[in-house]
Amino acid sequence: MNRCDALRKALPDAYIVVHRPENIRWLTGYTGEGCVFVSPKRQVIITDFRYIEAASRQSPQCEIERTQAERTEANVLKALCDSERVEKLYVETDYLTFDAVTGLSKVLQGVSLLPLNQAPQTLRLIKDSSEVESMKKAAAISCQALSNILDRIRPGLTEKQVQIMLDYEMLSLGSEGNAFDTIAASGPNGSLPHAVPSDYVIQKGELLTLDFGATVDGYCADMTRTLAIGKVSDDLSTLYHRVLKAQTMALDALGPGKVCGDIDKIARDYLDGYYPGAFGHSLGHGVGLFIHEQPRLAKGSATVLQPGNVVTVEPGVYIPGLGGCRIEDMTIITEDGYIDPVTFPKELIEL
Repeated sequence: MNRCDALRKALPDAYIVVHRPENIRWLTGYTGEGCVFVSPKRQVIITDFRYIEAASRQSPQCEIERTQAERTEANVLKALCDSERVEKLYVETDYLTFDAVTGLSKVLQGVSLLPLNQAPQTLRLIKDSSEVESMKKAAAISCQALSNILDRIRPGLTEKQVQIMLDYEMLSLGSEGNAFDTIAASGPNGSLPHAVPSDYVIQKGELLTLDFGATVDGYCADMTRTLAIGKVSDDLSTLYHRVLKAQTMALDALGPGKVCGDIDKIARDYLDGYYPGAFGHSLGHGVGLFIHEQPRLAKGSATVLQPGNVVTVEPGVYIPGLGGCRIEDMTIITEDGYIDPVTFPKELIEL
């Protein structure tokens, strides 16, 4: 894999160092620690002894420079900059700490450090066919994992126990690891959008929200389903079906050329008509090698969707004392609409 040429095209004649792991993997295929130096003519992975062999296997198109105690990463970068007479070096000031940038500046005397301004993330906005296939596989694993544990979810289990079952099932089906920490939130915890699974014992008559995703080739899936534990009250049933209606309305509006903020507004206006202020987060976000990427389906966003964007559509309502509900699909924007690889049913399932 070598997408460094795409970065060179975006920043002609620039000298760049990339530290963010997702950007390094996207550019070179390398998954270890360190950084990548990209110049107009070469790309160099800088890492330590632990990753030298892995880097050579994963990224044969890259040169590899090994750091040691007396030859730090900054020293290697200085040697590379000196050899190419670099005067300006673009760095990920949005990722590195202040101390790291300051330390690099001290070593690279005479080299001006400039912000890279998320240039690799901008390139990553549009997924190619191989990226889309990996994300479809991750979504399929996620859906199958929930299907496999459905008949084991019952009153008396804790949120943590359901989380563990779901995580184990995804790994068993081939996931490389969780795309993010799985959320399992039941009853009163359902009103917490990012609840942490606890020892709370799931009860009959509650809604259980599960937000989770597998990874394949480093690419994430993201989906949420809310299940009924037995028969739920009319209030909770109505809540569920209104959230589902909001998602359906947003999905119907999704496609290339559509403005992200307009899609958010469709779902938000509908839910605010019934539950004012209870839908407090954005409608969706981009997904890829990182679980939260651009573009965002967010209030006021003027971003226009393009083929190859991957965005979630996840309206939710959260009411303290009653509970909450979120329904989420991860969608892939195409030339004439979108693909939804999240195939798990969305009708209210009573367990």
